Amino acid sequence: MSAYPPLSALRSFEAVARLGSVTLAAAELHVTHSAVSQQVRQLEELLGITLLQREGRGLRLSEEGRLYALQVRRALRDIAEATRLARARPSEGELVIAVLPSFGQQWLLPRLPSFRERYPQFRLRLLASLEVIDLRQGLADAAVRIGQGHWEGLAQQRLFDDELVAVCAPHFNGGRLPRTPAEILAGPLIHGFESWLPWCQAAGVPLPKGDGVFTANDSNLVVEALRLGLGVTIERRSLVAGALSRGELVQLSEVRAPYAYPYWLVWPQREAVQAKVELFAEWLAEQVDLYLNPERQPL
Repeated sequence: MSAYPPLSALRSFEAVARLGSVTLAAAELHVTHSAVSQQVRQLEELLGITLLQREGRGLRLSEEGRLYALQVRRALRDIAEATRLARARPSEGELVIAVLPSFGQQWLLPRLPSFRERYPQFRLRLLASLEVIDLRQGLADAAVRIGQGHWEGLAQQRLFDDELVAVCAPHFNGGRLPRTPAEILAGPLIHGFESWLPWCQAAGVPLPKGDGVFTANDSNLVVEALRLGLGVTIERRSLVAGALSRGELVQLSEVRAPYAYPYWLVWPQREAVQAKVELFAEWLAEQVDLYLNPERQPL
């Protein structure tokens, strides 16, 4: 006998064991009642044990069936996860970049048309997540990360260092904008990921007190709250540079504070992804140079 029973029989048995009913299992699997019953009987014959005990019109798992069901459920879950990962891995003509949602939306996305224009042969896909994606799983070709670098097993290209600036919408407070550090901290304040400590130290003022008028764990929400005129905050320049240039936000003070963590492009050192990632890395370095030196922007 093969060490591997038919997958259809395992799926039928697991569904019956979980739902406690052949009828419900058949409905879930979109097969007939008799097909599920036959699959379970076939599995019992292959194993040489009784998995389900009939009690009147109902079914009850035997002890052997209960233990087997737990193991089969775990195995089917592993198969489903392996299948999901296989489907999610980049195809040959696809370039998948993992990014933080805020960086992806506020900095990278507006610049992508130029990459598409230069390299139309690639389908570009962004994986936006607050979690650090393990590139060893092959779900992304490369990632933009914030940190101190030194990620083991990854090639790394430093992009740029950021800074914290105080910003708000030009229509905030009816256009009567705070300008001094003390006026800025008088609020109402919007709190995001960033600590006020570096900016307050640079301004020579104490930390603000209270929880602020609005708090969010995603910088995209913070930027949108700023656009709506809900308050003032400090934010990474990279995330508000576009809004500042469009006049949607204004910088309230010349006070700025270095951000502790640079941006990096990282990628696994695999030959299969090396060529297309190198093209993306070269293009991204050009975009960073234009961002840091706006006077070089083409007319």
